[in-house]
Amino acid sequence: MPPENEPLLRTLAPALRELERRLRAWLATKRRYPLTTLQYATLEGLANDLARQSAALEMERPLLIIMLMGGTGVGKSTLLNALAGGAIANASFARPTTRDPVVYYHHSVQTTRLDPALQFCKLAAHDRPALEQKILVDTPDLDSNDLANREKLMRVLPVADIVLYVGSQEKYHDKLGWELFLEQRQRKAFAFVLNKWDRCLHPGAVGLRPDEDLLRDLKSEGFENPLLFRTCAQHWVDHPFTSAGNAPPPVEGEQFVELMRWLEMGLTKMEVEAIKARGVSQLLKHLTENMKAVCPPDLTESAERIRTAWTRRLGDEAEADSAVLLNTLDPYQKEIEHHFATEMQKQFSNLMGWYLNMFNKMRYAGSTLRDNIPFAGRSAPVHAPQDWDLVRFTEACSAAASEQHLNSRLKALANHLLVEADTLGIPIGLLSEQAEMLVKLDWRGRFAKAMIDVISAVQRDWAEPSGIHWWIHKTIVLMADWLPGLAGASMGTFLLWQYMMYDPPRRFEWLDLLQPVAAIAIVLIVLHALITLLLPLRWEGIRGQFHEQLTKRLMDDLTTQFQQLITDVVNDIMTERRHNEMFHKEIAELSSWLADREQAASIVNLYGK
Repeated sequence: MPPENEPLLRTLAPALRELERRLRAWLATKRRYPLTTLQYATLEGLANDLARQSAALEMERPLLIIMLMGGTGVGKSTLLNALAGGAIANASFARPTTRDPVVYYHHSVQTTRLDPALQFCKLAAHDRPALEQKILVDTPDLDSNDLANREKLMRVLPVADIVLYVGSQEKYHDKLGWELFLEQRQRKAFAFVLNKWDRCLHPGAVGLRPDEDLLRDLKSEGFENPLLFRTCAQHWVDHPFTSAGNAPPPVEGEQFVELMRWLEMGLTKMEVEAIKARGVSQLLKHLTENMKAVCPPDLTESAERIRTAWTRRLGDEAEADSAVLLNTLDPYQKEIEHHFATEMQKQFSNLMGWYLNMFNKMRYAGSTLRDNIPFAGRSAPVHAPQDWDLVRFTEACSAAASEQHLNSRLKALANHLLVEADTLGIPIGLLSEQAEMLVKLDWRGRFAKAMIDVISAVQRDWAEPSGIHWWIHKTIVLMADWLPGLAGASMGTFLLWQYMMYDPPRRFEWLDLLQPVAAIAIVLIVLHALITLLLPLRWEGIRGQFHEQLTKRLMDDLTTQFQQLITDVVNDIMTERRHNEMFHKEIAELSSWLADREQAASIVNLYGK
């Protein structure tokens, strides 16, 4: 913050420049929570006002812009001519044509010091020391039918420090002028002139004189003691005012002389600086209100509601996607059973391992992946290996599922989730772009990876069960590995005993050699039956585990991706919200600093509450 011993207005200039720079940088930043066109235009206008104010405050003796504003025929140009003591503005009893604003300024003021909005107006220099810091500006009629006139008025109005609202007995409270006054009153100082006073001495339709009626309406708008000057400008054009005041007022209560003295002596340097500072305060207040209006909302609670709702919908989607994927496996249940049987036989060794290997080859003959797999793609021939290719198989199934259903389901899912989020408090616009990118992810590859992992996990569960199944499995494997060999050895030992110990000894027959083999075969068959009974290998059981684990895996994947979308949006919005609050805090600090140092002077009557 600038040091306190610096001049107030000179200290404000760099502070406003920095604020303008920060505001423009903030406007140029791409944000998740967008501004409407009107909000952006309003803040852009405030940035221009900050630049204009900072440039005006850098001067050693800042200029006070007093702008005459009013409707057609109220005598604005006549009033300026009377104040100038000569014809510098075109006055007419007829309806004026399009004209440029007239800028009445001291000849010592370089035109380059004037605001750019004033430099291209009609310029009229004077040499009156009392008005050296004051710039009087006559503007086009605000109720002109020619839109060009109103555009010129609106172009120069932002540079005004004081608006001298000029009315007459017919137009002291016309609709357009009053609406513009209400719009600008929080940012501009206002004084009022009721011109053609000689025609305002009688009550109007409301039973009050125009000045009484106007004062009543101004008090209702918070102006406790507004500055109202009753003038007959044409009289002073015909009888130019001098410091001696040798021309008498035309009627009782006419206050042109008081208006002139207020402009020359009432608005001293102290009042000029106070008005400038007050104008900055109003500008900062307006900026604060607009920054509050565009501050992103806190979406934390909405996000929690959306996460809960999305979890249910994502669970349903995972269930449906799992069913679609498993449907692609159904035609190949024999291949899958073959794969699981092959993996299971690896748990057995010795004779049982050899037996199961031969049995599976005969049972599942021709069940490996071949070139005629329909979902493996048509762009290139498929050279399937004789052994099971799990990765290739699941990728092919995922591709088939994606081409058939899943791509369209994902798009529909994203749309449903966006609508649900919009209903629960997060607008669709905040999520749509990221949701579209999410749908375009390689879900085909993700599904294939999920199926690979699930098939591998189910395979491990079958090959290496846990709990009581582990004990059953290990017992059967141990029995299968050793009983066939023991059965053959026992039968051979029994035959040898018969040959050697019987009396008379048993005669050798070639068929005896088949008995150990028969014993081994019987044991293998019995054990195989036991394995089939206790360790069943059927597609229905495998598919059930597939469905359960694949649904959970897809649920986790979908939830991670889509819930992260909500998290990212909430985090981005919270970051933007913190930036807005920090900017708002800086504005508040500058406003507080200005309020502590603002010189009240005698300008309270220029501002309503």
